[in-house]
Amino acid sequence: MASTHKSDSTFIHGSVLMPQEEMLEVITEKKSMKIGIPADCSGIEHRIPLAPLAVEQLVKEGFKIFIQEGAGKGANFTDVQYADYGATITKSLSDIFSCDIILKIFPLTIEEIDMLKGNQLVISSLHSNCQDKEYFVKLMQKRITALAFDTMQDSKGRNPIVKSMSEIAGRSSVLIASEYLSNIHKGKGEMFGGVTGVSPTEVVIIGAGTAGTYAAQTAHSMGAMVKVFDNSVSKLDNLQQHIGNKVFTSTIHSKVLLSAIKTADVIIGALKIYNKRSNIVITEEMVMQMKKNSVIVDISIDQGGIFETGKPTTHKNPVFLKHGVIHYCVPNIASRVARTASYAISNVIAGELMNMQQYGNITQYLKINPGTRKGVYLYNGILTDENIGVIHGIFSKDLDLLLAAM
Repeated sequence: MASTHKSDSTFIHGSVLMPQEEMLEVITEKKSMKIGIPADCSGIEHRIPLAPLAVEQLVKEGFKIFIQEGAGKGANFTDVQYADYGATITKSLSDIFSCDIILKIFPLTIEEIDMLKGNQLVISSLHSNCQDKEYFVKLMQKRITALAFDTMQDSKGRNPIVKSMSEIAGRSSVLIASEYLSNIHKGKGEMFGGVTGVSPTEVVIIGAGTAGTYAAQTAHSMGAMVKVFDNSVSKLDNLQQHIGNKVFTSTIHSKVLLSAIKTADVIIGALKIYNKRSNIVITEEMVMQMKKNSVIVDISIDQGGIFETGKPTTHKNPVFLKHGVIHYCVPNIASRVARTASYAISNVIAGELMNMQQYGNITQYLKINPGTRKGVYLYNGILTDENIGVIHGIFSKDLDLLLAAM
C-alpha cells in the first residue's frame, strides 16, 4: 500500500476542485462510503458538520467526501483547505445528494429531500417543533434512515453535541448581553459586571442546565450578581457545586422571580422546554415591569421560548424593543461562533462515522449502540419516533423491534 502524502497544491477539473491523487489512499479492507455535505442556503446557519482536519482523518479511513463549493465559508474554512485534506469540492448538487451519507447542520429542506436518491443515511439536526408532516412523509418515501444531532447520546447517556452547543450558547449569551448594555447598541451605557465603587450588573438566569450553568459561571466571573431559577433542585445543587455559593438560587416562585426581574439588568432564558409556548415563565406583564433598556437573551427560543414577548430573530436582525426592553431571540446562538461550534460538532460526528464503518453498515452499528439509536427517528423509511407519529398522525414502529428482525 502506498504511503499517504499530503500535497500542498490542488488542480481544477471542470467545475470541480480536486485533491491530488496521492491523498486518496484507499483502505481496501474497509467499505468505502461516500459522504455529501451541502452548503446551507438558509442564510441563518454558518456551521458545518466536518472541519478540514476531520475530513483528512475520514479520508485516511477510506471515506470519499464531497463538499459543495463554499459550504465552509461561514466557519472560515476554505474550499482549498478541504481539497488539500482530501475532499472533492463540487458545484453539483447531484454529486452531493447521491452520496451514501448526507451531513448537514440545519434540517434538509423539502427541495433537498427531493434531490435524495433514496436508501441513504441523513445526519442533521431535527428541530422537531419546526417540521411539518410533509417533511417526514417525503423522507419516508425515500426510505431514508435519519439520525438527529438533537437526541443522539454517548455511552454515558449524554448528548455530546447538545452539551457543547449549550455550553457555547450559555457563555455567548452573557457576552451578547454585555454588548447590548453598552452605548454601541443603544443600551443603558453600562459595563457588564461593574467596577470598584459601582453596583454590579444584576443577572437573572432561568434554567440551571448546561446552558444556564455556563451562563452563570461566565456572568459571575465577570463580576455580576447572579440569580438562577429552576424547578429542579438537583440541577440547582449541581450548579452551586460547580460555581459556588456566591450565586443565588431558587425554585421558580412567581413572587420571588418578579422581585428579581424588577431590578435585573439582564435576564437569560435557558430553560429546557418541550412544546411551543407551553412553558411561558415570564409574562408580558412581568416584562412591562422590567427596567428600561434592560436586556433579555432567550436561549430557549428554538424550543418556543419562555418569554411571552419573545419571537425568533436572526443573526442579521437579532434584536427588537418591546416595552422598552431589548430582546435578543436568535435560535441558533452557537452559529454566532461558527468555527468553534463546527470543531465541536465535527469531533463527535467524525468519531461516529469511523465507529460505524467498523461494523460495515448502519444497521449493525445501531444494534450495539443504544445511545446512537436514541437519535434515530426514521429507519429505512419507517418512522420510529412515537411522539412525532402522534403529532402528525403517522404510524410509527419501535426501532429495537425493527433491528431485532434484521
